[in-house]
Amino acid sequence: MPTSDREAYAAMKESRATAMPSQGTPRYGRFSRRTVILAGVAAALIIIGLAVGLGVGLGIGNSNDNGETESSPTPTSIPPPSGNSTSWQPAVNSTWQIVLKEPIKMSSDNQTTDPDVEIFDIDLFTNSNETISLLHDLGKKVICYFSGGSYEPYRPDSAQFQQSVLGKPLDGWDDEKWIDIRSESVRNIMAERIKLAKEKGCDAVDPDNVDGYNNDNGLDLTAEDTIDYMGYLANVTSSYNISIGLKNAGEVLTNLTSVVQFSVNEQCVQYKECETFAPMIQAGKPVFHIEYPKGAPGDISGKTAADHCSRSGAGSGSDEFSSLLKGELLDGWVEYCDRTTFNTSMIMEE
Repeated sequence: MPTSDREAYAAMKESRATAMPSQGTPRYGRFSRRTVILAGVAAALIIIGLAVGLGVGLGIGNSNDNGETESSPTPTSIPPPSGNSTSWQPAVNSTWQIVLKEPIKMSSDNQTTDPDVEIFDIDLFTNSNETISLLHDLGKKVICYFSGGSYEPYRPDSAQFQQSVLGKPLDGWDDEKWIDIRSESVRNIMAERIKLAKEKGCDAVDPDNVDGYNNDNGLDLTAEDTIDYMGYLANVTSSYNISIGLKNAGEVLTNLTSVVQFSVNEQCVQYKECETFAPMIQAGKPVFHIEYPKGAPGDISGKTAADHCSRSGAGSGSDEFSSLLKGELLDGWVEYCDRTTFNTSMIMEE
């Protein structure tokens, strides 16, 4: 990343870290209004499913960046990814670590990683090709994170987002805005991000914020828009032979289990919704599960850890999830459900 971009990125993160509450919504996590909208989303999906079962074509009218109406394919009839079948399929119960606050620090002297897990989920833009190559040298797989559903002004491609595709700010982050995932220009930007992931050597991508329908997005985004959008992204990733995951968006998960290779879930125990994500496990695909408990990072009580790692009660349905406990900033610190803790080294901004 050029120095000017790194400086802008550092300034933005510093301002966000200052604003971050000690508890509440994580920076990379879900947002408000989800329970209010949930019932409406479920009802809409039932109607869509009935329509498809009756053979009804549900064309969606979208506005393109010139204000003209676009016609999108029926979102529930997404074709399988069009590339060949060589994309990586992670296994259920895979071990992993996620670090997004800063790029991780790797050296050719490293004989292993800390923690020594199978998969690292790291930021697409801030981590170098060399870092990803070094992880591969150690036998690790790399998932590259980017926001697939929001505009972040500090990203190097932010100038490509037209004003017409920007919606309301994300709750708690006035500088970050929802984007119109139906827009051709937005999809082209995301296709370029996936291309960058391929060029850097990423094995998969983790597009965040694809659940705009669950939020006050200002763009009238719907659950079917997310289904269609994820189908589009999956076709792009398949063309590059890399994998893709579904971030949260549990209401549309069963529509997409055959389209994505994994799920990344935040806080299903906290929200008592792990059973929503269990179909991924039943399909032979992993759920990479994060909880943000009180005391993280570094001071989680035994009871709190046990509650957030429970496979019953609030955690019912989370059997075989790849679970970990993190602080809200998603720095290098991690605790696993066996109470082992690690701290992945990061490259700190000067």
